[in-house]
Amino acid sequence: MILGNLASSVGNVVGDITGLNKPSKNTITGSVVIVKKNVLDFTAVHSTVADSLFELLGNQVSLQLVSAENPDPANENGGKLGKLAALEYWNLTYTPLLAGDDSLYKVSFEWDEEFGIPGAIILRNNHTAEFFLKTITLENVPGEGRIHFVCNSWVYPDRRYKKPRIFFSNKTYLPHETPAALRKYREEELQVLRGDGTGQLKTGDRVYDYALYNDLGDPDKGADLARPVLGGSAQYPYPRRGRTSRPPSKTDPKTESRLFLPNILNVYVPRDEQFAHLKLSDFIAYNLKGLVNQIIPLLEAFVNYTPNEFDSFKDVDNLFFNGLPLPTDLINQVANNIPLEMMGEFFRSDGQQLLKFPVPKLIEDRSNPFAWRTDEEFGREMLAGLNPLLIQLLKEFPPVSNLDPQVYVNQDSSITKQDIEYNLDGLTVEEALSRKRLFILDHHDTIMPYLQTINEYTEAKTYASRTILFLRGDGTLKSVAIELSLPKMEEDKIGCVNKVYTPAEHGVEGWIWMLAKAFVNVNDSGHHQLVSHWLNTHAVIEPFVIATNRQLSVVHPIYKLLHPHFRDTMTINALARELLINANGIIERTFCPGKYSLEMSSVIYKSWNFMDQALPNDLKKRGIADGDIKSLDDLDRLLIKDYPYAVDGLKIWFAIEKWVRDYCSFYYKTDEMVQRDPELQAWWKELREVGHGDKKDEPWWPKMQNLEDLIQSCTIIIWIASALHAAVNYGQYAYGGYFPNRPTLSRRFMPEKGTPEYAELEKNPEKVFFRIMSSQLQSLIVITVVETLSNHASDEVYLGQRTPNWTTDAVPLQASDAFNRRLAEIEGEILKMNIDKKLKNRVGQVNVPYNLLHPTGEIGISGKGIPNSISI
Repeated sequence: MILGNLASSVGNVVGDITGLNKPSKNTITGSVVIVKKNVLDFTAVHSTVADSLFELLGNQVSLQLVSAENPDPANENGGKLGKLAALEYWNLTYTPLLAGDDSLYKVSFEWDEEFGIPGAIILRNNHTAEFFLKTITLENVPGEGRIHFVCNSWVYPDRRYKKPRIFFSNKTYLPHETPAALRKYREEELQVLRGDGTGQLKTGDRVYDYALYNDLGDPDKGADLARPVLGGSAQYPYPRRGRTSRPPSKTDPKTESRLFLPNILNVYVPRDEQFAHLKLSDFIAYNLKGLVNQIIPLLEAFVNYTPNEFDSFKDVDNLFFNGLPLPTDLINQVANNIPLEMMGEFFRSDGQQLLKFPVPKLIEDRSNPFAWRTDEEFGREMLAGLNPLLIQLLKEFPPVSNLDPQVYVNQDSSITKQDIEYNLDGLTVEEALSRKRLFILDHHDTIMPYLQTINEYTEAKTYASRTILFLRGDGTLKSVAIELSLPKMEEDKIGCVNKVYTPAEHGVEGWIWMLAKAFVNVNDSGHHQLVSHWLNTHAVIEPFVIATNRQLSVVHPIYKLLHPHFRDTMTINALARELLINANGIIERTFCPGKYSLEMSSVIYKSWNFMDQALPNDLKKRGIADGDIKSLDDLDRLLIKDYPYAVDGLKIWFAIEKWVRDYCSFYYKTDEMVQRDPELQAWWKELREVGHGDKKDEPWWPKMQNLEDLIQSCTIIIWIASALHAAVNYGQYAYGGYFPNRPTLSRRFMPEKGTPEYAELEKNPEKVFFRIMSSQLQSLIVITVVETLSNHASDEVYLGQRTPNWTTDAVPLQASDAFNRRLAEIEGEILKMNIDKKLKNRVGQVNVPYNLLHPTGEIGISGKGIPNSISI
């Protein structure tokens, strides 16, 4: 208390000497909300003491008003600057003990009529430690009233910056509408964020820049860990990532060097893109189990009497219903191998056992514990499961391949009419085709080019696959045939050997059919994780995050529209490159393509089309929509009426589109305004030519020459970042946590009659199932990962939610309110559909309602909610 009083007294004396706190007849008062580096964070204790001493010496946090109305020629025609003012009573202001809590400070500014209305504030942190600046609010500004500055930014000591930090009021301006006094600051701030493309980027920097995916391999640790550079070539095109500026590896100058585990939380991303403290705590708590390259190997000897194998479904069930306690010495070993930041989360106060996992919703209903095995559920999950994006109308029979005939031969399907016609509810194949009731899940052409390499050079033994499904009268899908294919050289071309399997329920034939479905799910799991999830949401959206921050000012209307949908994305992507998709990382160790996983996703990116990401376009392209879907009035054009992802998704899509249309139309009254917006045009040019530069010449890119281009583009961006990601991410634990339902790897081929493996299948089918599919260790890794990825954080921000006072414009605020009202209506419609017994695909025999596109969610593994952004 004595030190605090001394700080206050000396601070006030120094303030009077420097002129920071002199009273004035004309004064504008303000309040500043910040979050300090918390005193309970041992790394911040020294800086907290130092900051108090700096206050005593007059090195304070100072603020300076910038006029929006009156340029100053002496300031390069930037706005007239007010006198410096300091945050008052820094040392006496209560600092909360809980991380994330706010501290409120007062500030007083001198003001006169010649200054005019403030439009920005320059802030200098003369302390030793950074703090998080949330808001600044000015009260009773003459001629204006209250002015809000929504900052939400980390402010480091001023000596770290070439130019002092500046924060704009919450007014929104197109470039040509920007007050002349603020244009200089608007342009300078963008220059700071772009950087100059050189030098090492450090913690606290704010630079947004691009790089190739050259940080996945680790050749310095061995040639087997080298990986091709993705992006920048016709062979391996890819979206760009954020530049991290690490030095090249010693072995390969084209490959960026990698961090070791202790620095895993220190990968460079711009400071304001990093997790806030609460989110970091959530991520650490759940990701602890995901650090399997340190933890899981230590557990391997303890988890089952059969080394590295499950023997039965009962063994798997024990992980969820009973749990496996861990010895103290093992916990100590683990504690010695994880970062200090994670120690507090490892010893959780709730005593959670590391190897007792939450029960996945798929097996939660014990009245029907084997419902997940049924053909009905196998088909339903193509419409309402983890990867409901691939099923398409079968347009010709038998199915054909589109692989290059110069390289491949005889790749068309061998499925015959005799294989399926008896199972078409009395229809012939021709009738089923003409009535549009045959569908296909096709993993043939995407897998076949890599299949021989995968089977020879990884531990995986798998097939390319085609699955034919029939749409029944009750709206459900019935699997009628599965074709598994292996490559076979035919002279100088790649042919294939096909084998067709048809449904069976009992005996060894029933287990063969179950294994055939499992092989299909191995393919689907790989495609889901690498393409539907990683590539088509995480990877493709990062260039939009970077370009938006580089080219659109924070006061630009499109920046304000899109920015909430980019929260945490760069950080989670950087961590994914460190833990998940790197050489010998979690994905390579547990998913079928193994070391070729990201390389395969690069090949698939060749066919990525921005416009196809629009849900109505996607449904039409897959033949699911019989014509254009221009509004919800066109839902009857869906060939599968009870398609939960499509039905709920279209409701969300058109709600987003209306919100974007209402918002953009307020700022852009004509197409010419779109064409003449220099920031907007620079943004779109950089997105095409740099961020997605390997596809810059594609004809489908919108030209951004009219309002409709802008509306459609922004709708697609928001859809990808919110609803599409939610649909493919947050159900992972519900469906994939129980890994026999969606195995990620197969280690042996299908048992053939007359072989010892077939004989063993007849005697002990469950044991054979687990010998063929993922090992015990691989399965445990998958469980830990999908548990992490399926969690909603405690500070999740859901679709439609926005920071208070984000704009002053009434029409956009009204449009935002209308958007949220529509989302609330959709929630009610989803809940109503989920209890409609006629809609059999909404819940299924497993009793798992489709809530992945329910706009608001709940903390934890709820399987419900659409976050604004890709934040996990």
